[in-house]
Amino acid sequence: MLGNILITGGSSGLGLATAEAVAKAGGRPLVVDVREAPGFDQALADLAEREQAEQAVRELAERAGGLDGVVTAAGIDACGTLGEVPADDWERVVKVNLLGTAAVVRAALPYLVESRGRVVTCASTLGLRAVSDATAYCASKFGVVGFTRALAAELAGQVGVTMLVPGGMSTHFFDDRPEQYKPGPDAKLNRPEDVAQAIVFALSQPPGCEVRELVVCPSTETSWP
Repeated sequence: MLGNILITGGSSGLGLATAEAVAKAGGRPLVVDVREAPGFDQALADLAEREQAEQAVRELAERAGGLDGVVTAAGIDACGTLGEVPADDWERVVKVNLLGTAAVVRAALPYLVESRGRVVTCASTLGLRAVSDATAYCASKFGVVGFTRALAAELAGQVGVTMLVPGGMSTHFFDDRPEQYKPGPDAKLNRPEDVAQAIVFALSQPPGCEVRELVVCPSTETSWP
């Protein structure tokens, strides 16, 4: 049994697919999102606001009677050159993707240490390689990579830590982008449901067996230049 799994960004995309996969595997999804996620236990929170993120974690953990896992699937982007993207938009990407991840994991730690639970963070192939017009996203995801690897060293033997490195997925993540930053009509993207199965696999490992890093990307994509 997976137990109580807190999932950020659980109202859409990979987060929603993960919540559904956790429920199907017999776990109890607990969703933190800025938008409603009908059908799931949920706490509304803007992950760019640390106090909201921390309160949402505590509220769900206390309501459920503890946490057995955390999946930080929430993520946003702001495409464009550094000079073009408004500073507030640029900084919000880092706040949600990196600082929000850290805030959620920090708030969940007392519960995870007690249950000897697991954390799965969501980095990106753009956390391992850089491209133009994505300084905010790359900075945030490179940060998630460093954060997760350091966290794994820090929590070794106490809490399992897995870094998921997903490639392009067919979600609404690209909907609000300018056309030049959307995947082309021939782009090969993974289904979030398939990537969610990798997360459930990591969450399902027995104590002492660690899946440290998982790269899950379309067959035509790599995690290196």
